[in-house]
Amino acid sequence: MTPRSTFPARIEALDEFDGPFDAYRLAADGCDVLLATYPAGTVIDPHSHETHNVGVITRGELVLTIDGKAERFGPGDWYEVPAGVTHAARFEADSAEIEFWFVPD
Repeated sequence: MTPRSTFPARIEALDEFDGPFDAYRLAADGCDVLLATYPAGTVIDPHSHETHNVGVITRGELVLTIDGKAERFGPGDWYEVPAGVTHAARFEADSAEIEFWFVPD
């Protein structure tokens, strides 16, 4: 049996995101939309960026750390990281999300 894809073929036909995780990028005015996957054990070190990020977990779990406080987000949970805020992430299980990177006004 062939493993089931994480995203439909039309999504996987989008441009690939060039960053520290695997994602497909859908460009929009004032916002990039990333459809991302993370294998279990993925760690994204503390960083910040100019975009205001809002995301929803579609599979697995995100452990998001902001100001030293870790919070867990599972399927259907939305999270938000304001622009300029230092944060870190880890994925203990195979995970996927849809993330919106809003450009500041």
